[in-house]
Amino acid sequence: MNKLIGIICVIVLAAGFQVVSHAQHEGGAAGVRVASASKQTMAPLTMVPGTVLSRNDARLAAEVTGRLLELADVGTVVGKGDVIALIEDTAIRLRRDEQEAEVHRAEARLKFLESEEQRYVQLARSNLAAATKLDETRSDRDVSKGDLLVAKTRLAQIEDQLSRTRIRAPFDGIVVERLIMPGERVDMGHNVVRIVDQQHLEVIARAPLEYYSYVQPGQELELRTGSITATGVVRTVVAVGSENTHQFELRLDIERNRFPVGQTLRVFVPTSTARDALVVPRDALVLRPEGISVFVLDKNNMARQVTVATGIGAGELIEVIGDVHDGDTVIIRGNERLRPGQPVTIMEN
Repeated sequence: MNKLIGIICVIVLAAGFQVVSHAQHEGGAAGVRVASASKQTMAPLTMVPGTVLSRNDARLAAEVTGRLLELADVGTVVGKGDVIALIEDTAIRLRRDEQEAEVHRAEARLKFLESEEQRYVQLARSNLAAATKLDETRSDRDVSKGDLLVAKTRLAQIEDQLSRTRIRAPFDGIVVERLIMPGERVDMGHNVVRIVDQQHLEVIARAPLEYYSYVQPGQELELRTGSITATGVVRTVVAVGSENTHQFELRLDIERNRFPVGQTLRVFVPTSTARDALVVPRDALVLRPEGISVFVLDKNNMARQVTVATGIGAGELIEVIGDVHDGDTVIIRGNERLRPGQPVTIMEN
């Protein structure tokens, strides 16, 4: 009994499917979305690996010796000129105080000698002092001026050292690594912290030297990683290969916040000169065992199946070679189950 019921159900479903299929083939219009075929200037492309890097990535070193008192945490966002680390400055401050006293003493000595010079000038006019005494005073005054200049220069050097106990950010960025911990002693030239600029990024890629002549500064190249596609602008091309790699380097500017620093991606590099090609969206291609085709709409909104061959591609567009012309309307959605000659209804996007 159950077997009989099953056979009946299969017959009913098959009959229903034939009715629906026949109705669709004879008069039912399929809903589709369309696009236009167009002629564009394109070049064949190859993919090369690239990496996203920051144009400003710095390891900041200590410029004075001392104990590290403070250091910004990893993840801290800093602006240009902000203090990132603080080194103990007690010894330098004491040297500054000492040198300030030297400057005051030199200033007092110079002031005294200048007044002595004026006094001897008056006495010389009255013939009460020898000219040699005046010359001696003037010589001492000149020496004192030099001493004062040396004292002020040394004070400026100490002030400069004092300012360097504060390590400041050379650009806007984020702290990504602590290379030493607070409380440790640092020597001059020892790396303390690393900061990275996340706003000004670039992609570095290397391609075979044979493609060098097809890449120029200012050229836009497609970038892709996973489902994310973007455009980079070639900023510079470094045409220096080696006997081992035979590659040149290209650097591309990209939009900020598009990719994280360190992201690997693919760069599409042209491999020959550009040429005119008739292109359609990739979604227009219908892949079936008998080959590749596209459906073109005629003036009566009937689907005409055209067998094509594919050529060069760029992003979502691909060249097609066949009975397709510039301006033809091709179906890009709903074309998987279409039949040649079937009427269609164009749906809004």
